[in-house]
Parts: sequence; C-alpha cells; structure tokens
Amino acid sequence: MLTIKNLSKTFYKGMDEENQVFDNFSLEVEESKCVAILGPNGCGKSTLFNMISGSLDPDGGEILLGDVDLVKLSEDERAIDTGKVNQDPSKGVCQNLNILENMSMALKKGHKFTFKRLIDKKNNQEIIEKLKSLDLGLEKKLKTQVKFLSGGQRQSLSLLMATVKKPKILLLDEHTAALDPKTSKLIMDKTNDLIKKEKITTLMITHNLKNAIEYADRIIMLNKGKIVLDILPSEVTEEELTRIYNEKIEEGNGMEAEKSASLGNLRKVEKIA
Repeated sequence: MLTIKNLSKTFYKGMDEENQVFDNFSLEVEESKCVAILGPNGCGKSTLFNMISGSLDPDGGEILLGDVDLVKLSEDERAIDTGKVNQDPSKGVCQNLNILENMSMALKKGHKFTFKRLIDKKNNQEIIEKLKSLDLGLEKKLKTQVKFLSGGQRQSLSLLMATVKKPKILLLDEHTAALDPKTSKLIMDKTNDLIKKEKITTLMITHNLKNAIEYADRIIMLNKGKIVLDILPSEVTEEELTRIYNEKIEEGNGMEAEKSASLGNLRKVEKIA
C-alpha cells in the first residue's frame, strides 16, 4: 500500500512568488489498484509525482510504500521500486540506443553496469518474450535505434521498460496525451493489461475523463493541492464527471479569486492606514 501522510510543499518560500502547493496532504492507495488523478494545471499533480519519485523533496510529511518511508531514500534508491512513464514518448527511452540495449538497461535497473557490458545474452530470450507481449513486432527490430520508432512504439517500449522489473508502484504522467486517439487507446489497453497482469499499484495523471472511468479502479480530483473528489468509476458517467469537474474547479478558483480580492482590499486598507 502507498500511504501519504501530512505532505507539505511550498515553492519560493519567503518571496513574493511564494506558492504553497500542498499543506498536510494525505492519501492512501490500495495495493494493486489503479487510481486516476484529475485536476487543472497547477493543482499539484506533477509535484506529487515528483515527490514520490524523489526528483523533488517535500517540506514535510511521509510517503510510505509498505513500511518504508520513501522520503528517507535517494531518487536512485526509490527507482528500484518505482516505475514512471512520461507524457513525452522520448523521455522514458534512450533515443540513440537500440531496442535491445534499452531493454537490457531496464533489466539492470538498480544495479551498477557499464555500457560495454550492457547486453547480457542470457537475458535476450526474456527480452524477446516481453516485447512479443506488446504485439507490435518490436522483437523483430532489436537492433533498431529507438529514435526511428513511432511515438506509439516508443511509448509502448517505455511502458515495458518501466514495468519489466515489476515495480511496487507505477506513475503514469499523462502518458497518452501526446498520442493520436487510436494510438492512445492502444497504449491504454496495453497499460491496463500490464498493470492487471503484474498487479502493480498505479497512479495515473490524466485529463481524459473517459480513460479515468474506463481504466481506473478509483478516481480522485485535485484542486489547489486538496482532494475535492474521491469516487469509484462505477458511480459516475463521463457526462456527470465532466459536470462535477467543472463545478469543483470553478468553485475552487472562485474561492481563490475571493481570497485574492480580500487580500487586495486588506493591502489597500493597510496603505491608507
């Protein structure tokens, strides 16, 4: 289980641009479940992912994976049990290496290695079988440089690389947003097959409400660093979720605007005084 307790993060502390993204934020994610995270830009979705993966340190709080506090581990140490697929299909792969080299590197995750000894022939058959599971014919292109693959092929390879060591948690950061609708559906189906088969606890940032309902076990919505909705996909239709999304975000923005106006009036009073 992933348990986040009292997580806090503020950027530009003490400056005019100070931005408190999270204040005592808590969340529990059941093991083997896929949770879709919705919310507008700036609500804290990517900041949350970066604090889980270790590329960003929280100001306070705990991120527990089982009984291990990830906050106390380095980014490299966390990478052993954490997989991540980014929005950009190029970020999860090494463009100038071929498919075999990329997969070999993924299998050595968490271990020291040199590029001269990157490929271990005893792993080749396992790599071929993993690639076959994608049903994209990549097992026949082992020596093809990844930069020559399509966006969908690269994202499929990135997904496979992120899960090949069976991580305890998988972070999907809008991983189909840069793809066309047909390819996006393909990647979502492959993602669903992988995480269900391997029983990987998954957090999925998405702006696609249909995908959230179709593929997730639970949907949460963030706004201003707070959970404003926590619901099961079976409890809502896409139309209802769209309406709720708009209402929650507008409500949150309205409160923020009211707060800003009040602060502005207070400053005016202070100046007059």
